[in-house]
Amino acid sequence: MDARNPMAAPVALAEQLAAVARAVAAVRQGRSLADVLPGVDARLRPGVQALTFLALRHGGETQALLALLARRAPPAPVAALLEAALALLIDAGAGYAPHTVVDQAVRALAALRAPGLAGFVNACLRRFLRERDALLARAHADPVGRWNHPAWWVQRLQRDHPEHWDAALAADDQPAPLVLRVNRRRVSRDAYRERLAAQGWAADAIGDDGLVLAEAVPVERLPGWADGDVAVQDGAAQLAAPLLLGEGLPAGARVLDACAAPGGKTAHLLERADVTLWALDADPRRCERIHETLRRLRLPTPGAEVRVLAADASNPADWWDGRAFDAILLDAPCSASGIVRRHPDVRWLRRGDDIARLAATQRRLLDALWPLLAPGGRLLYATCSVFRAEGADVVAAFRAAHPEAQTLPAPGHLLPGGIVADPSSAAQAIVSAHAIGDNARRGMDGFFYALLRKG
Repeated sequence: MDARNPMAAPVALAEQLAAVARAVAAVRQGRSLADVLPGVDARLRPGVQALTFLALRHGGETQALLALLARRAPPAPVAALLEAALALLIDAGAGYAPHTVVDQAVRALAALRAPGLAGFVNACLRRFLRERDALLARAHADPVGRWNHPAWWVQRLQRDHPEHWDAALAADDQPAPLVLRVNRRRVSRDAYRERLAAQGWAADAIGDDGLVLAEAVPVERLPGWADGDVAVQDGAAQLAAPLLLGEGLPAGARVLDACAAPGGKTAHLLERADVTLWALDADPRRCERIHETLRRLRLPTPGAEVRVLAADASNPADWWDGRAFDAILLDAPCSASGIVRRHPDVRWLRRGDDIARLAATQRRLLDALWPLLAPGGRLLYATCSVFRAEGADVVAAFRAAHPEAQTLPAPGHLLPGGIVADPSSAAQAIVSAHAIGDNARRGMDGFFYALLRKG
């Protein structure tokens, strides 16, 4: 039943499974869910998104199981349907009785125009139910089946984070909580937390401005959402503004957000400081998202200014006015390997050779932006990646070429769930002060932060 309309007719699982199968098949063919899900019927979309996320989180297991259950690979939509049904059968928390899943998967074939395969789908799923434990044991013997990530991803994490790789992979398969950032220009975090409590929604504090909800709710139901009182932003992402601003910048200081869309960190900077902020993105359509974010949050407020530019940050000659910036945030394009809890398709879309290409882009951006920073200014380099090639290695190479770049305390590599991969006491202290308690740490995706000062 549609939660927004209690009188709406319930949606049959078969109808949802057919749409999920199309979505999973599209991901397997290289399309992102950001492109696929908007095309799903609005009536089905919430359920289809939830079931697609579930299927992709079990994607290694289900592909391994399918290879054991079928002598020949079925057509792509039918294979994706079986992946979705198997994920439901594996996950006891999904809430569907096994016989219902089997029946509805068979019924979904009609919508996929594959009715001749009803017996095949029925046989595969019933065999899984009969031999569940033995089949799962065989599927888990393969690292892809065990960890639900591509083999190259597992191997890279094992090399990069030998003490935490397994915890990071396990965290990726858990749904991320809803994390909010309270707009301090409009309401205090404590006052907003009381408003949530009045509606029966518990939340734990994270950082200076964040709240991690115990249970997710539709954002349009949040008090003050339409008025700009609150935004959705991961707990690790909420570290960017306080790290860059430090003890504060003088009013009117020039700040550059070099890869700003969709504008979450741009907004956080404007919520915390009266600065003159330049927000760049190479894609004009993504720049419109920055404008939308700022309009909803009623930013900038008097005393601050913002300039949104559709420009390539790596080519300053095309957009820079020649005046140095006091602070620069470079949230560089990356593999997004740290946010697969929220975007489970990422792990199946990325390829191992993407990482070197992305790291080259990150190095080029750092080299291009460093000359724009005023002496004594701070540059915060960030990626939502768990791979050292996109974090510590990029910064090490940059510092070797720029001895005037001094490092300031920063978290380094964070893994999903608030795991601090950097053993330094400074990194541990920053994260411990930011996220107190298990639920707060659960509200943190994988990220990398390095803070550099121009000497």
